[in-house]
Amino acid sequence: MQRILILGAGFGGMELCALLSEGIPGEADITLIDQAEGFAFGYSKLDIMFRGADPESVVLPYADFAPPGVRLVRDTITAIDPAAKRVTTAQGSYEADILVIALGAEYDYAATDMTTDDEFYSFEGAAKARDRIAAFRAGRAVLGVCGAPFKCPPAPSECVLMLHDHLQRAGVRDACEITLVMPFTTPVPPSPDTSAALVEAFAERDIRFVPSTRVSGLDRERGAVLFDDGGELPYDLFLGVPRQRAPEAVRATGLTVDGYLPVDPHTLATSVPGVYAIGDVATQGTPKAGVFSEGAARGLAPTLIAQVRGSGEPGHHAGTGSCYIEFGADRLARVDVDFLSGPQPTGRFVAPSAELRAQKEQFGIERRARWFGRTA
Repeated sequence: MQRILILGAGFGGMELCALLSEGIPGEADITLIDQAEGFAFGYSKLDIMFRGADPESVVLPYADFAPPGVRLVRDTITAIDPAAKRVTTAQGSYEADILVIALGAEYDYAATDMTTDDEFYSFEGAAKARDRIAAFRAGRAVLGVCGAPFKCPPAPSECVLMLHDHLQRAGVRDACEITLVMPFTTPVPPSPDTSAALVEAFAERDIRFVPSTRVSGLDRERGAVLFDDGGELPYDLFLGVPRQRAPEAVRATGLTVDGYLPVDPHTLATSVPGVYAIGDVATQGTPKAGVFSEGAARGLAPTLIAQVRGSGEPGHHAGTGSCYIEFGADRLARVDVDFLSGPQPTGRFVAPSAELRAQKEQFGIERRARWFGRTA
């Protein structure tokens, strides 16, 4: 019986396990390793910051992980030997015939001398940002992105629009300035229509958009956001998106390039036979977002099933996905993006509406049921 070892229980790892559980039940030894206590949707961070969600309430415990035939191990990965397909953890070691690395991206706080007190992309940071936002009554709010690529590219735009609504509800919007600083020329580069709608929404709400600029650090004594081009901007409230990279155990393999693990975007294979990588840890040709990690799992699963059975067609990573975008006033938009089928990425914009919120809620309901057996 072939051993399949999957590292990381995020969107990609869990969906891959679900597909293998369905496709080759009892035909392979499947192990999933993750150090966390549970899973949470990334968009829950905005719910914590602006909708009063309890950080503990958004976590789905891995103890409830449902796909049959999958062994989930909660442990910390300390070393990966791709050639031997051997993984060392804090409590033991594992060997595999097929190794899939889906460990996501970690935050490189040291690169910009920041901590969880400065950002809102981790759950700890989001909880701290909630408290800073609640205390903010007047002054200059700056949301700044420290580098690219970064997880969930629409999230900074969502955050400033929701911050505007929050300050308006609190009756202090006129006393506050909001600025969004991003390394991209537009908020969502693959979709000009989405970017145009966001820029229009910023203008309507008097939110300043500073494109093509990276935050390099903070001068806390002077209250200044520092840019990599030498410029700066004063701030009273800073909400940062930290630099990101593959976890240390992945970087230590020597396979990473510019902080991430290269793969063939169509097959998701690394340079080592029998070793694959999906999701935020990999340069898979799509943005770093859960829906694209999940899509990579769907592309890889048929390949692994064919390898286990010794027959069948390999899979193909489509590179497509849909992202919901908070536009404020309780309205959501959607952008449907195709990154790999043509010479250039394309994105179709679906205008904001209240109806799209129900679609997003269904997205969460379906995955809670599929991965954790939750019916409510």
